Amino acid sequence: MSGTLAPSWKSRPKAPPGLCAGGVFCSRQKNRPPLSMSSPNSAALPATPTLREAQTLAAMVGLPALEVRMLLTHVTGLSRTQLITRDTDTLTIAQRDAFATLLARRLAGEPMAYLIGEREFFGRKFRVTPDVLIPRPDTEVAAEASLARLAEVPQPTVLDLGTGSGILAVTLARERRDAQVWATDISPGALMVAQDNASALGADRIHFLVSDWYAALPAGLRFHLIVSNPPYIAEGDPHLAEGDLRFEPIDALTDHDDGLSDLRVIVAGAGARLLPGGWLLMEHGYDQAQATRQLLEDAGFTGVFTARDLAGLERCTGGRWPGAQPGGITAAH
Repeated sequence: MSGTLAPSWKSRPKAPPGLCAGGVFCSRQKNRPPLSMSSPNSAALPATPTLREAQTLAAMVGLPALEVRMLLTHVTGLSRTQLITRDTDTLTIAQRDAFATLLARRLAGEPMAYLIGEREFFGRKFRVTPDVLIPRPDTEVAAEASLARLAEVPQPTVLDLGTGSGILAVTLARERRDAQVWATDISPGALMVAQDNASALGADRIHFLVSDWYAALPAGLRFHLIVSNPPYIAEGDPHLAEGDLRFEPIDALTDHDDGLSDLRVIVAGAGARLLPGGWLLMEHGYDQAQATRQLLEDAGFTGVFTARDLAGLERCTGGRWPGAQPGGITAAH
């Protein structure tokens, strides 16, 4: 993801407990030095440990039991129930080595989603790699708000700007089978992940484009709804050097400016790409809702609103482009 930079930068307050930069939910663990399986603070795995031994030894070096089971499930292909009922089974040498490697990487702070290669979003498992942000529950607010505004629109056209792993584009395509969905991202690596997810989850009809926001879209193409989860963390925010954020693609996290520059670009270009009465919805940081509402109102959007996430924080703001709605109803002011 990327966008044109705005001319100023401003510092932002420290996130409240449980949140990282921009209100993103992430691990709040202190940064720890890498802890290998051969370090003085860890126990060495036997050559062919049983599942029970592997879980016990991993717990001894500080890994939570749930994460241990997730790693073992990934390595062995067994279900979590089978890890219990077959806990005297032994790991093969290859499985043992793979588990030890993943364990060391996790103890060094690498996100679980990257280690096992997937994360659930809106009830579906999405493939994730270090090319994309890790899907977070707060982004489901944008999906729900989008679906609500498309509820009365037959055969809607939808654009997901900065699609990343494709969670919004795929979710909307699956929930609205009659929709025509387009998805853009400036990162070819991210688009490959998104295309893989679309194929795996039965959303093959999405049109994917490598694009800097609107730049590569066909001329004249307009949408009933544009949705985006753009980079909205301010440059220099200390949380970028903490927790999971250390491992995620920096250009998908920060606009390298004040956290609002990409939102400005999206708002400025939306009018030329929305049908009359169409909606623009954007995810943003916990402290950026007022600024985002102002951007939309200044650009002439009506019906501006903000939806809150499960933590009660303002998470997604949207507005309607003025004019006749699909179906001939005049957009309210």
